[in-house]
Amino acid sequence: MDSPRSALITGGSTGLGLATAHHLAGLGLGVTVTGRTQATLDAAVAALHGAGADVLGVVADAADWADNQRSVAEHVAHHGGLDVAVANAGFTAAGDLSDGDPEQWRSMVLTNVLGPALLVRAALPRLTAPGGQIVLVGSVAGRIVRPGSLYGATKAAVAAIAENLRPQLTAAGIRVALVEPGITDAPFWGEQGAPPFALESAAIAEAVGWIVGQPAGVDVNELMVRPVGQSI
Repeated sequence: MDSPRSALITGGSTGLGLATAHHLAGLGLGVTVTGRTQATLDAAVAALHGAGADVLGVVADAADWADNQRSVAEHVAHHGGLDVAVANAGFTAAGDLSDGDPEQWRSMVLTNVLGPALLVRAALPRLTAPGGQIVLVGSVAGRIVRPGSLYGATKAAVAAIAENLRPQLTAAGIRVALVEPGITDAPFWGEQGAPPFALESAAIAEAVGWIVGQPAGVDVNELMVRPVGQSI
């Protein structure tokens, strides 16, 4: 990068969020990662420090307004500004609309849909303008029909947030990108593991880095990345 920049990544202590933090730090950005569990966050920060990153860890719930405000404030205090906000935190609940757990639904909808909106609301007053960027992590599941999938509906909502946000911010020089990964080797697969053709988180992190690294006048609005072998 031509000048020091910084990125705040929600859900940055594991999986895709952590891979994105490593990749952006490798591009020269200072990074802040948030997560809900102190021990997991500490391990992520230690790994990033060990790789030479300028990193801050903040314990925060992506679905909590006060936590988003505090995360942005601590990021700015540490890094001196905010250039990129990555709304990555999210998860999928087991089952579908016929047999899923409504309590898990509540948490999933709040994290996956309200979370990105809260990050945007907290970040905008401090986001560099012009030149700032918001990256929303959606999913291929938000663009295809998966019978009974409430998770897919939450990611469709993320896509809608991106589409409605871009025309609001583009005149101020703030870019908005939606990244939609296909099947990725992520922690939510649990013991069963991801399919053998699944993308590694690092591959999606590189896609985020490519978006963030575009010249200031280039606004990549949507990028869908599927692994070879994924048929839907």
